[in-house]
Amino acid sequence: MATYFQIQEYVRIVYGYVPKTCWIAHCKKIFGMNVPPAPNRYDIDIRTNPCPEDKQKDIKDAFIYFGML
Repeated sequence: MATYFQIQEYVRIVYGYVPKTCWIAHCKKIFGMNVPPAPNRYDIDIRTNPCPEDKQKDIKDAFIYFGML
């Protein structure tokens, strides 16, 4: 499984921007991967920075590239 940094680097090189780690965690949840709660989250059910829909495809492509999907 790729690290968040590896996913960020892949998206930066291929798509030209660096996704936030919270976007990656949100996409992992969307695509059914196990995501432990972050220690700085106060409410597990509410996301303050959900991944924008137009960025989800790029992160999904990174998951596929690293064999996570």
